[in-house]
Amino acid sequence: MIVTTTNTLQGLEIEQYLGIVSGEVILGANVVRDFLAGITDIIGGRSGAYESKLAEGRELALQEMKEKARRLGANGVIGVDLDFETLREGMMICVATGTAVKIKE
Repeated sequence: MIVTTTNTLQGLEIEQYLGIVSGEVILGANVVRDFLAGITDIIGGRSGAYESKLAEGRELALQEMKEKARRLGANGVIGVDLDFETLREGMMICVATGTAVKIKE
């Protein structure tokens, strides 16, 4: 399945637009990871624990979005947008949204 942030597919023809699809994932972070990330924030540098959690959320949201597109008969998703938000202390949501399309083969 082709997944892209662009609204067109160079060299390919879109036969049909099947609708908006999305994948939503809510992840919790544990206390130890929060503590270690806090130390990293204080002394500077990157927080590997949170970067890993963001990557996990992104992949799960994209996977769910693609599965919903497949159920509609799509073989592509265009115009993909990823959003990350903090819901409350220790909770994060990742949403992947796009337009499911049928690409001429």
